[in-house]
Amino acid sequence: MMPAAAPLRRWRYRLLSGGAAIAVAGLMAAGAWHGYNALLAQPLEHVVFAGEVDRLPHAELDALAQGIQAFGTDGASLTAVREAARRVPWVRDATVRRSFPSGVEITFEAHEALARWNDAALVSKRGEVFVAGDAGELPRLRGPEGTAVAMVQEYPSLARLLAPLGSPIAELRLSRRGAWQALLASGLLLELGRGDVAARAQRFVAAWPQLAQQDPQPKYADLRYPNGFALRAGRTQ
Repeated sequence: MMPAAAPLRRWRYRLLSGGAAIAVAGLMAAGAWHGYNALLAQPLEHVVFAGEVDRLPHAELDALAQGIQAFGTDGASLTAVREAARRVPWVRDATVRRSFPSGVEITFEAHEALARWNDAALVSKRGEVFVAGDAGELPRLRGPEGTAVAMVQEYPSLARLLAPLGSPIAELRLSRRGAWQALLASGLLLELGRGDVAARAQRFVAAWPQLAQQDPQPKYADLRYPNGFALRAGRTQ
């Protein structure tokens, strides 16, 4: 009967050994977890910026870095750092990763402005409306809320169609009823209406060489007629 007990003892030994290994692994994992948490709790002393940094105001980036470092011994969560980074003017999005033991790297994606939007904002080439600082000389798009994407899509083709007039679009407008107007830098206002905008613009551009010789030159053109347009020499914008 004694030999039959040997396998049972070996099995129990293996069970005890496996349990001890699990216990040791658990202790090691717990130690690693506490160590990782301790690293995460380290203050952020070094801030590295990457991505589309050249499009961002450097003074704002300096202020962001100083703000992150000012958390001091309390540290700063990566979520809080990302939220602060996304509030920097011109930032479309930001990703944050920890650089141990005491650093953080922030990678920026910046807006690329196409035009001014209504009175106080900008609109990007993606059709996203945002608020930022000085954007330099840009055309202006005016339209109801929610129409920025449609206007951004229409603007490039319309700008190309009207380029032969020799004056760029200063302001493109879209009414609540869906009617388009284009104000050129020369002061010429074009009533493009709704539908067949491209055809109307092409018809007017074809006639422009003769119209440009008029004295005084027209300042207002209503292109909404089926086979022509109406002109005025002066108007109020």
